[in-house]
Amino acid sequence: MARRPTLEFWFEFASTYSYLAAMRIEALAEAAGVSLRWRPFLLGPVFAAQGWTSSPFNLFPAKGRQMWRDLAREAARLGLPPVTKPESFPQNSLAATRVAVHGAEEPWIGAYVRAVYDSEFARGQSIAEPAAISALLNGLGLDGPALIRASTQEPVKSRLRSIGEEAKSRGLFGAPTFLTEDGELFWGNDRLEQALAWAVGERPAGLR
Repeated sequence: MARRPTLEFWFEFASTYSYLAAMRIEALAEAAGVSLRWRPFLLGPVFAAQGWTSSPFNLFPAKGRQMWRDLAREAARLGLPPVTKPESFPQNSLAATRVAVHGAEEPWIGAYVRAVYDSEFARGQSIAEPAAISALLNGLGLDGPALIRASTQEPVKSRLRSIGEEAKSRGLFGAPTFLTEDGELFWGNDRLEQALAWAVGERPAGLR
């Protein structure tokens, strides 16, 4: 059997457009014959390196208002539940991200990522507290308290820090970002299909 190409999916739990991509990427990758590598990371250090103290959707209010309207339109178009804006935005995603780093290679990672995003943007709930993440894990039939404990150990913390450095060294500046095996970078939910096509060798005319 021929080896499947791999696409890296870099996502941040506080990112609205990562939400749209995360809710559909697994099924689309499977249909395209592409293996998916889940790459959770934190955007805060990336933004700080650009001189930003918060999400650009907060720093530029007009852009933020348009983003929430666009998110609502896209969620409806994709058949997702109506968007419910959480009370705090962007949310502190550290606890959720540590669990994702710990479980990135586990068979439950896709279901977990979708559960976090659904809680955050479809139900408007907080994902900042470890107890909230533990409850979501329990709802998936997993041992939430045990996974929270494991995700707070130093190896996971160190891994998350190294992932952040890797993101910066590879030129990531936002989320979602998709990286193909040959290093082609696609940014934004609306580039997901193009990233999958590139991953399987499809190129627009005139490009290699």
